[in-house]
Amino acid sequence: MKWEGDRESGNVEDHRGGGGGGGGGGGFRIGGKGVGIGTIAIALVASLFFGVDPGTVIGMMGGGGGPAPQVQQQTDPNAPQAEDRETRFVRTVLGYTEDAWTPIFAAQGSTYQAPKLVLFEGRIGTACGTGNAAAGPFYCPGDRKVYIDLSFFRLMQERFKVGGEFAQAYVIAHEVGHHVQTLVGVSDQVRKAQAQASETEGNALSVRLELQADCFAGVWANKTQQKEAFLEAGDIESALATASAIGDDALQRQSRGTVVPDSFTHGSSAQRVRWFKRGFEKGDVQQCNTFEARQL
Repeated sequence: MKWEGDRESGNVEDHRGGGGGGGGGGGFRIGGKGVGIGTIAIALVASLFFGVDPGTVIGMMGGGGGPAPQVQQQTDPNAPQAEDRETRFVRTVLGYTEDAWTPIFAAQGSTYQAPKLVLFEGRIGTACGTGNAAAGPFYCPGDRKVYIDLSFFRLMQERFKVGGEFAQAYVIAHEVGHHVQTLVGVSDQVRKAQAQASETEGNALSVRLELQADCFAGVWANKTQQKEAFLEAGDIESALATASAIGDDALQRQSRGTVVPDSFTHGSSAQRVRWFKRGFEKGDVQQCNTFEARQL
């Protein structure tokens, strides 16, 4: 993946012990009604906020109580930004997502408002509760931020035997896909629908939401390739290998030896690969309507 020297986003907050102050500020908000990108923003339900305390999510979905107490990490706002390769890579990938989604929203007569991306170590307080690095990267719609502990990328290589910079970029693009879903007015619908759905129904709809984020990541890759020609041989294959490795069936088989489809929340390996490829090959968000797809 060729990225060095490209524009770096200023929307990264570094909350690591030795990191800099980052972009500062809170999440963005779109006023008024949700953004209409084709027909994709309909009946979206049961988002599983990967990496956030499930009890907090259940409370949010059911409408009971407020967010869990936040565990704030203290950083020096005047400290210089970290300039190591990993940090510059994350800033560049986030910049790519901004450059891809801005014209997509503009074509619909709307303005894309980019998320903040927060780098942290171990644990961090969010509007969705306490985020834990062990659970992996996640997006919190409550503050409209993506949270990543960079040690997850090393875990990808050690545990799942997948890696490479484009595979890491796919992970970031997937989480930004959840931000797009929030911008189009999904979050309120999610909470209302989840309160009325059975567990199995909620899981099935969560799968559709996650697969749509995979498809959005594919659209991002398509648009960025057109603009930056950043892909190298093997990059797409590394992303597909990652999508396959983190499918629900693969994870369940690895952890418990059996597969329980009704408990899937993110989609099978084959489904995740299929929807990323669809987004990449079509380059059109209107092809990412997993909620009207008869076959996932």
